Amino acid sequence: MRGEDLSEAYSMAVNGTLGTSPRVLFYSHDTYGLGHLRRSRALASAITQADERISALIMTGSPVAGRFVFPERVDHIRLPGVTKTPDGDYRSERLGLHIDETTALRAGLIKATVEHFDPDLLIVDKEPTGFRGELLPALDWLRRKRKARIVLGLRDVLDDPEVLAVEWDRKEALKAAETYYDEAWVYGLRSICDPTAGLNLSASFRSRMKFTGYLRREELPDGEAPLDPYILVTPGGGGDGAGMVDLVLSAYERDPGLGPNALLVYGPFLSGAQRAEFEERVARLNGRVQAVGFESRMENLFAGAQGIVCMGGYNTFCEVLSFDKPAVIVPRTRPRMEQYIRASQAEALGLVRVLDRNRDGLTTESMIAAIRGLATQARPSSAFVPGLLDGLDFVSGRTQTLLGLEKSQGVA
Repeated sequence: MRGEDLSEAYSMAVNGTLGTSPRVLFYSHDTYGLGHLRRSRALASAITQADERISALIMTGSPVAGRFVFPERVDHIRLPGVTKTPDGDYRSERLGLHIDETTALRAGLIKATVEHFDPDLLIVDKEPTGFRGELLPALDWLRRKRKARIVLGLRDVLDDPEVLAVEWDRKEALKAAETYYDEAWVYGLRSICDPTAGLNLSASFRSRMKFTGYLRREELPDGEAPLDPYILVTPGGGGDGAGMVDLVLSAYERDPGLGPNALLVYGPFLSGAQRAEFEERVARLNGRVQAVGFESRMENLFAGAQGIVCMGGYNTFCEVLSFDKPAVIVPRTRPRMEQYIRASQAEALGLVRVLDRNRDGLTTESMIAAIRGLATQARPSSAFVPGLLDGLDFVSGRTQTLLGLEKSQGVA
């Protein structure tokens, strides 16, 4: 496109004369792991498939965003990455800038994206103010323009209520939630957990909260699972999953008759040195455990598995429910209690089994017993929970309502 054509197109866009297709913008801060991006991708896919008039754009800080396939009418913008240091602080992932400079750069890119994409609906994942407040300039701009509806999307569990209250107070997240957001969508069920139970939110804000149900996942059109029977072992992104992987490998090393074979997906954030050590152990198991580093089509591996051994992240839990697989969850308890709370509540309902450090012990013997038990363990569907997986349908329908779309024009 020539310069004068680009200038004219920009002028038409600013003056609203180009097109009126509804636009949904997702903000996903992604400083650690895969959870935020994968959740935003699932939501964007469902919304655009439910109505072919809608386009969606995801702003993400995930360093592996480019390794995922995005459906038609969904795209993403990669923000400069940040990473968490061992002492709990943050630093620039690649640029070598001070964290304040990196945050300011991200904030400027976010605000520019909001101004130029000009969304009709902004869906913010988990952090009301964004990473270190980087979302606030964009939220101020949208509120002044008074065009876009703004929604805060929350997973089913955030953290221990007392810890969360302190964190939200420090980040001024309560004030931001009350000031900027038209609605809050909780991607779970109130009967399982209310993630805001410990927060001093107004009655007005709570009246705008909607529990959607969990986000159902489906097999993808391409990508294959192994033909031979296997259990799937996944620590999610892998950054904090070395302990669980070690326990599974120890189980197969200790018990030569343990089966079926295991397919292990390390996740992209497992350290290189740790993975090299695991690879040596996998090689000595002579095919009883196969391992890969990353798989963008995890849904298909879940669908083909006979059982699951996993950590307790939100997306993994949704996949366990969606593909109705018996699962053993080994939840982390640091730096957040989120996974432990979710897994414990799910076990109480009969949806999964938890390998609990305090109750069962995280030993080779307890993992062997858990893997053997998958063959007779009940599937999640045996515990009937109304509305359990209605989340994507709810979000798609509510999005159409907020956008003023009277009739769905979904893609067949």
